[in-house]
Amino acid sequence: MSGPVEVLDCLGQRCPLPVIAIARRLPELPVGAVVRVLADDPASANDIPAWCRMRGQEFVGAATTRDGSPAYDVRRSH
Repeated sequence: MSGPVEVLDCLGQRCPLPVIAIARRLPELPVGAVVRVLADDPASANDIPAWCRMRGQEFVGAATTRDGSPAYDVRRSH
């Protein structure tokens, strides 16, 4: 399993902007690629995994960056 190939900085953006950023960028990446989304809106913890389920993409998991920012990894499945 490989790490993120790209980081989307959505810090300070309110829902649904982080999900929109994923939806726009993910199709441009190769299948199997992982994108890390930095998102500090509390709704992102639910919205990003829900978007992955609805769109058939893989929610890899949540993490915290070295500076303490919440991060969410999404793998392009198709």
